[in-house]
Amino acid sequence: MVQNVAQEVAELEQEDFNLLSGVEHGMRFSEWVAREKLPEFARLTEEEVDYRLDRVEDRGLVERQTIQYEGFRLTFEGYDVLALKSFAERDTVEGFGAPLGVGKESDVFEVQSYKPMALKFHREGYTNFREVNKERDYTSEKEHVSWFYTARKAAEREHEALETLYPDVRVPRPVDQNRHAIVMEKIDGVELNRAKLDTDQAEGVLDLVLQEMALAYAKGFVHADISEYNVFVHESGITLFDWPQSVPTEHENARELLGRDVKNIVSYFQRKYPNAVSEPDVDAVADAVAADSFERIENY
Repeated sequence: MVQNVAQEVAELEQEDFNLLSGVEHGMRFSEWVAREKLPEFARLTEEEVDYRLDRVEDRGLVERQTIQYEGFRLTFEGYDVLALKSFAERDTVEGFGAPLGVGKESDVFEVQSYKPMALKFHREGYTNFREVNKERDYTSEKEHVSWFYTARKAAEREHEALETLYPDVRVPRPVDQNRHAIVMEKIDGVELNRAKLDTDQAEGVLDLVLQEMALAYAKGFVHADISEYNVFVHESGITLFDWPQSVPTEHENARELLGRDVKNIVSYFQRKYPNAVSEPDVDAVADAVAADSFERIENY
């Protein structure tokens, strides 16, 4: 559990972190890091490596395999520890709170900084590695791709998108990023799939989503996974979140992905609010969004 990992950060010693960092370094080259490589990677003596391995393995921060050779790799908890330590050293995170959302590709928790924030740990590649590796463009050219590389690149891509889009586009304000983790503004509201909207509200919310997609496209990014599950609805409007799969607009498939996003979100509103949303020309709506000229869906 991540809450337990937060406690581990306070209890571990610097040499424990050195060992974890050494395993992380070795995993750039292979899935399992050979035991004899760890003194070099961690800059510790062999005796110190043995002692530290027992400590971090007992805490579930590394895994061991003994087939063919004795090797070690980080668990996600071990990777979490390294990211949390960096955030603590930079005074980004001062305390840990309750879960805000747990899914297949990320875990989100409330954390305390100068005010409550959201800490998102990316989990891409750990349980669905092949599927994520196939879909994400930032893993396609790398020969050896580990799950923690995939998760880190997802966090980097999301953080890059948020930094580019905020504040012109309604996205969470990015605060900090390290490894596979991002600290961002905590958004109050409800996911669109759980929102109860009347006819006028549904029409207005769809307008807002398409407007923000148009602004994002103008600023250089396509979300590439827009759905009712990554739109927050709140009193002041909407917020588009969850951007790790986003692509820059110069990407060769950007216009196609934008069209898919438009179709996904319009289709959702047509299914759930048939009296509020007529059946528009989705291609025309996507063209308008791409041109940053969206006004109202009934015009198309």
